[in-house]
Amino acid sequence: MAGGKETPRQKMIGMMYLVLTALLALNVSKSILDAFVAIEENIQKANIVQADRGGTFFKDVKEELQATKGADQDAKRDKLKYVIKQMDGIDKETEKMIMYIDALKIEILKAAGEKVDPPFKNKDQTSIMWRKNDGVLPARMWLAAVQGMDKYDDPMRIMGIADNIKTPTGKGAELWKKYNDYRAYIVKATGTYKMPAAVKSFNISTKPINDFTDNQDLAKKVKTMVQSSKANLKEDEQVLIDLYMMLTKKEKNEVHHQEGVHWIGMTFDHSPLVAAIASLSSMQQEILSARALALANYKSKVSTGEYSFNKIIGLAYGPSFANSGEEIEVKVMMAAYDSDNNPTITYGGNTFLGTDGQGIVKVRASGGEMSMTGSVSIKNKSGVAKTEKWEHKIKIMKPSGAISLPDLNVLYRGYDNKVSAVASGFDQTNLSASGASLSKSGEFWIASPSSGREATLTVSGTNSLTKKSQQLLSQKFRIMNLPNPELFWGGSANGTQGSRSATQLFAKYGEGVPLNAQFSVVSWECQIPGAPGAPPRGSGSSIAAASNLIGQAKPGMNVSFIATVVGPDKIQRKIAGAYKL
Repeated sequence: MAGGKETPRQKMIGMMYLVLTALLALNVSKSILDAFVAIEENIQKANIVQADRGGTFFKDVKEELQATKGADQDAKRDKLKYVIKQMDGIDKETEKMIMYIDALKIEILKAAGEKVDPPFKNKDQTSIMWRKNDGVLPARMWLAAVQGMDKYDDPMRIMGIADNIKTPTGKGAELWKKYNDYRAYIVKATGTYKMPAAVKSFNISTKPINDFTDNQDLAKKVKTMVQSSKANLKEDEQVLIDLYMMLTKKEKNEVHHQEGVHWIGMTFDHSPLVAAIASLSSMQQEILSARALALANYKSKVSTGEYSFNKIIGLAYGPSFANSGEEIEVKVMMAAYDSDNNPTITYGGNTFLGTDGQGIVKVRASGGEMSMTGSVSIKNKSGVAKTEKWEHKIKIMKPSGAISLPDLNVLYRGYDNKVSAVASGFDQTNLSASGASLSKSGEFWIASPSSGREATLTVSGTNSLTKKSQQLLSQKFRIMNLPNPELFWGGSANGTQGSRSATQLFAKYGEGVPLNAQFSVVSWECQIPGAPGAPPRGSGSSIAAASNLIGQAKPGMNVSFIATVVGPDKIQRKIAGAYKL
């Protein structure tokens, strides 16, 4: 192409062709970069959930301390104060680790020439930094605004693997040490304690376990380490094992037939800028999940059924409205109950012992308004009964109508929306619709909305004897497209542990969406950070075309899929999922 007999023009054309070929080889497809942006966004949302989850456990214990008063509650207060101190220590160490990783992200972005300095602009699509970190909550970033998404040399240089992926230096080596130090700290902080007034103390010290053949081998080694400690094995063994394993990564790995590659090198070697940031966010998610588990374990040590209320009130609850002649069921219980100490309830001159912490009083509705009163008693640990009065009022209603959607709060296009309608006070219920068609299916109606933005459902009742009908309720509903489903690799949801043995992708709704819509996978693409060559692709739900790539991946690596799916509404959607091996 550039031999001695070629003209200068031919030589220049040949040189330009070589440069173009090299640039094309280095270029990362936009769809892959967009997938990493989507993965990072999902991880950041999961981080918020985990941070809130752990914060709720901490808040519950603090509120318990505020509610515990009186001289007879000194022991309980001492126990709560001790637990709060332990939880606070875990929070502070977690915050240091989250802030360190946030600072590392910012350093990498700055090195790549990205603008990450204040002022931050929340939900600004042109700004990377939306919100700075808040305690254990990581900084909120928007990677779609990153200009150099495909840059990989800056992350490699900052992580100290530009010259050697087997022995990271600089921030890479520092991150590895801090991550493993945090693992040792949180396991020790969770398993080392002595509760006030307790006779026995517990403690555990860990050792580094970063070399193992598979997850089963790791579990065996960690279990042996925990069982050989002086931890509270009866209550804490599994928690300590889970904490250690969820923060453990294999240090030396085989990558593309190259032995001894460090986890830092394996993760960040030629990793695009957005993928490197996503990997660091994933580490934050692991840290926050460990924090939540540790705080939950400490909360469980004080959230027992012991009688320690500073104010005990009787609680009766049931329907606030009823039709004349209808049987009413009212549940009466203490505001907080001890499963080993059931309350005694009185009503209408009768006394009976409740079960499962509550007593059920049944009456028949009559008149315009009913006022039910009685008393409820419970004994403390000394056997002294505490008695409180209870009262519950019920308004007796005239016949009325109601419409409820058991599964939905909107009507979805292309979906069988189940509608339940009741005309109270009538023996026949009729339902009509504007902006949707209706069909009867068993005890429900099926509403099929039109292409508009809203529909109106109207319920009316008919007396079969008098043949008189009355319109009771008319209610508007929004019409929306079905929400996007989640991508599952076998039984693994997005952001969870994947399984090499899983050979199918599924698109379905998770627990947060109570819909029963069926989706099918049309096509997919698989991506593993650092894998050479074009990513494998396929059609349908089978991922057999990616089996070799997945089989070569090492434990701890992330596998991501981008799939095109179609649902009952015939709309094609593109969704992504990331899974850790």
